[in-house]
Amino acid sequence: MVNHKIVVAGCGGMSHTWIEYALQRKNAEIVGLVDLQTETAAALAEKFTLNVPVFSDLTEAIKNTGANLVFDITIPAAHPMIVSTALKLNCHVFGEKPMAETLDAAKDLVLASELSGKRYTVMQNRRYNKQIRAYQELLQSGVIGKIGSLHASFFLGPHFGGFRDMMDNPLIVDMAIHTFDQARFLLQANPVSVYCYEYNPPGSWYKGNASAICIFEMDDGSVFTYNGSWCAEGLQTSWESDWRATGSLGSGAWDGINTPYAERKDSSDENSFIYPVKKQVFEGSWNGQEGHWGCLDEMFASIEANRNAETDCRDNLKSMMMVFGAVESSKKGEKIHF
Repeated sequence: MVNHKIVVAGCGGMSHTWIEYALQRKNAEIVGLVDLQTETAAALAEKFTLNVPVFSDLTEAIKNTGANLVFDITIPAAHPMIVSTALKLNCHVFGEKPMAETLDAAKDLVLASELSGKRYTVMQNRRYNKQIRAYQELLQSGVIGKIGSLHASFFLGPHFGGFRDMMDNPLIVDMAIHTFDQARFLLQANPVSVYCYEYNPPGSWYKGNASAICIFEMDDGSVFTYNGSWCAEGLQTSWESDWRATGSLGSGAWDGINTPYAERKDSSDENSFIYPVKKQVFEGSWNGQEGHWGCLDEMFASIEANRNAETDCRDNLKSMMMVFGAVESSKKGEKIHF
């Protein structure tokens, strides 16, 4: 059994969830905590009664603990330094999204992973949900025929404070990657072009554009549209978005919370002006852990089976392309081809 010796880089945010997960694995142990503010790392160690050293420097932490795996839970701007350092020191990396703040930097990290022979996997926890897995089964089952379009609506108004409020593209860069990645997962397809319009509506508390409309052409011939806002007060969707797919034989929907369902046309009366439909609820067959723990299950399994994880950096780069393609399209006011 592989023994995972973990250094946690970044002791705020989701670090608590990742540490809680690691502590329940019989073949994993936390061996060090890293944060520029060592008092933050010390407080985290105390919270979880971890008798481990704390560091302000990742290189020192890895060399002094013999770690072979790094949890990168730092802010996006720090990811390239954390990931590249860990890979050079022969550690696998599990990292928070996005991989980097630019596409070129993300590509550099993919290359660094390939050259090191170590795995760099990205947290895309929103793939690990019983309902989205059921919705993917629905769309891939053929019950609504060939998929022509997939549409996601995302409207929330979180008051984070901190770095997100100052980002140029907070919705697209920090949040929409989840929805874009979900769309790739649902369609089992990748983007070939995007047209995006970003804007910052009245009442926004963000410096940058907190709302966007995107149209993606996918390599299976389908179209994916995204309509979202991170400063929407009232009538809010779930964090998973509200989804609708249209196919040649019907439509499938998922509101991000409840069980997805399909409505397939009933063409028994060919004289109908609008065909009646038959509704079918999809419970799905997936029974894994959900959220961060489900993605972490897959991350650890990939190392232990010596294979790429579902959300390996090479795959996640395609979702990153959607993010930065959308940003580029918005800036240029034109369609961007990948």
